[in-house]
Amino acid sequence: MSLERQVRAKIAGKRDPVKDKEAQEWIEAILGAKFPASEAYEDVLKDGTVLCRLMNKLQPGSLPKINETGGQFKMMENINNFQKALKEYGVPDIDVFQTVDLWEKKDISQVTNTLFALGRACYKHAEFPGPHLGPKPADECKRDFTDEQLRAGEGIVGLQAGQNKGASQAGQNVGAPRKIILGK
Repeated sequence: MSLERQVRAKIAGKRDPVKDKEAQEWIEAILGAKFPASEAYEDVLKDGTVLCRLMNKLQPGSLPKINETGGQFKMMENINNFQKALKEYGVPDIDVFQTVDLWEKKDISQVTNTLFALGRACYKHAEFPGPHLGPKPADECKRDFTDEQLRAGEGIVGLQAGQNKGASQAGQNVGAPRKIILGK
């Protein structure tokens, strides 16, 4: 098997059809329109128009110009504009897919992961009523302890510190003792 085939097989193995379906249903719920039944998930997203419309629903006016027709570069421009709007919306740069992942269908699982990151970012925008995609991110839970409380904790030995009430392996004889035979 050639290296290219191995790489393609590995990338295809990362793809989760359940997550793809969940992301598709989320997009359909927000846009209020179903994907065409005759087209695959990645083919509907490929030109970036659906993604741009999704971003405009989440944050109105974030993408004023969506290229509905035109050549390959106009469609790729949609994807690039979507990625820029994602970052402005609060999706971390590390979670954003590369343009070729979608346009050339190199890594559709990464596109789905980006949509889940967008779904998580929606939780941080109170103006967005839902629906949400993926688990809610944890909020910071900062605690302030007094100096007295911090000093009280210094005298406690946790069970992870290795204390076992003086138990040791002394006197344990299992099996025959070790015999060392010195030269004859």
